[in-house]
Amino acid sequence: MTQLPVHFTEQTRRLMGEERFGRYLSSFNEEPPVSIRLNPWKAKGMEVVNGEPVPWCRHGYYLPRRPNFTMDPLLHAGCYYVQEAASMFLDHVFSIIGAVPQCSLDLCAAPGGKSTLLRAVLPDDCVLYSNEPVRNRANILAENVQKWGGPNHIVTNLYPRDYRKSKQRFDLILCDVPCSGEGMFRKDPATIGEWSPQQVEKCWKLQREIVDDAWACLNDGGVLIYSTCTFNTKENEENIRYFLTQYEAELLTVNVKPEWHITGSLLPGFNQPVYRFIPGISRGEGLFLCVLRKKGGTGGRKFVGTGVRGNLGGTGVRGYEGTRIDERQNRNLTILVPPYPPTPPPTNLRTSLTYPQAMAYLRGEALQLSEDTPRGEVEVCFQGHPLGLVKNIGTRANNLYPKAWRIKTTHIPTDYTPILTPNTHHAL
Repeated sequence: MTQLPVHFTEQTRRLMGEERFGRYLSSFNEEPPVSIRLNPWKAKGMEVVNGEPVPWCRHGYYLPRRPNFTMDPLLHAGCYYVQEAASMFLDHVFSIIGAVPQCSLDLCAAPGGKSTLLRAVLPDDCVLYSNEPVRNRANILAENVQKWGGPNHIVTNLYPRDYRKSKQRFDLILCDVPCSGEGMFRKDPATIGEWSPQQVEKCWKLQREIVDDAWACLNDGGVLIYSTCTFNTKENEENIRYFLTQYEAELLTVNVKPEWHITGSLLPGFNQPVYRFIPGISRGEGLFLCVLRKKGGTGGRKFVGTGVRGNLGGTGVRGYEGTRIDERQNRNLTILVPPYPPTPPPTNLRTSLTYPQAMAYLRGEALQLSEDTPRGEVEVCFQGHPLGLVKNIGTRANNLYPKAWRIKTTHIPTDYTPILTPNTHHAL
């Protein structure tokens, strides 16, 4: 049995009650569920091998066991994203927002799970900003956004206060705020050692600062989605109660089904629509989420301009090249992220790879292509899905896969075990 901090155990038992807390503890004796979310652009005509649908997400599936995702070229091609199932609840939440957002912001976006989900459900002409204040995490975010693809997606490496200073306005803002991580104890035992009562105090104060900056960026009638991956009420219900007293805000109700086993408010006297996933009760890890609407209008109708007209740090929007955010620039950096690989070449400039070739390519190795492969830049594919580019010089094809993305392991399986397979009966 996992050893949990004494203070956490005492406060969480009081919060949940004996029955809920007992079920939560029993979840540590079970394997955490494994789930993926399909890319609606890239995984059309594909199905998940032995997958079971995640009921609150159109493109989410549970897997019977955890495979070695690193060894699947289709993951690197952006055909699916490995995401914890409770986090996919955002897909269902989006259905209640009403007015169509014209400009949206994921303020604490790395590594990109919720951002790629938003990009899949938002209209193509909605500009989506995905922000991460920590530089190395912003690089990971940019990689995942590029691999996922999708139009009008911008990655930034800014602080929330930089957005506030920019006076840019959004119809939809997601604040998946940094938290004490109590809901991840089962999935990631390393988070247990990082927890402390002092960390909880630090987090709830930081969360209020982040939402305060975000609220100033929200259009009248706009929607702010607040989420954490923790249980305690200081970072959840008590913060929401504070926001309701500070802002002209109302909480929106999300219709959920009883069989999803989602828990409501656990703060006595606070009977507002909030949604909590608890391992052992709901089929996922820990998540708290609620939806606040800014009073004063209808979301989307008072939008003041397209995202690319904003002035974030005075840089505007610049092209993105390579795989890393330009370290020579200061933090005030805005990058327009095109999908990777770039614009598809003519079909005669593509070539298919076997599984061993695909893994060699993802490791950064040069390839030997067939003699009839055209010279110059060629797009390489696995099972019809583009992985990236090579420069074919005849005797070999030099690898152009971004160095920061390359697989480091030298142990590559001989045979391919598919996670996705073609489905001729259904489409996403």
